[in-house]
Amino acid sequence: MSRALVVIDMQRGFDDLGFWGATTNPACAANVAALVQAWERSGEKIVVVRHDSTSPGSPLHPDAAGNALIDEVAAAPAAVLITKHVNSAFYGEPDLHAWLQERSIDSLVICGIQTNMCVETTARMAGNLGYDVTVALDATRTFDLVADIPGLGTVHRTADELMAATALVLQGGGFARMATTAELVSESRT
Repeated sequence: MSRALVVIDMQRGFDDLGFWGATTNPACAANVAALVQAWERSGEKIVVVRHDSTSPGSPLHPDAAGNALIDEVAAAPAAVLITKHVNSAFYGEPDLHAWLQERSIDSLVICGIQTNMCVETTARMAGNLGYDVTVALDATRTFDLVADIPGLGTVHRTADELMAATALVLQGGGFARMATTAELVSESRT
């Protein structure tokens, strides 16, 4: 089995809490950096994904300073950079699925931001495409979310609740298994 680390949207713009709101898991960036270092040592492929927002007011817009990758990821020996405008890394450029298939990669470890948005969507699609998927949950983070939903009223979930719900849906639904950064770093040494 050949695997790759998929690092999703580790961009400076996600540090703008005035825009995104309350967050969780301050260890996310350090855990992503540990995974990148482990993959670099093992010689396995690293896929870096960057969200190029089409909204001019977004901190992730290509013209915004926040579009830049954080240092730990910008310096990573990425085999490919996927740029996207939507939640799934499988709808980016270049075509992630084709790139993985050309290299006979059938196992993915996914980390990054946001847990319940781009990480979850990419993991679901990867599972549906037949990849063996692991999400390094402690190497992800997200933000509180509030929405007015017909029939439910105003629904609010904290970032911690959203991370737990994502883990439950992905693992309980058979899309991916959850693992810690420590487990994955340990596996990469064997």
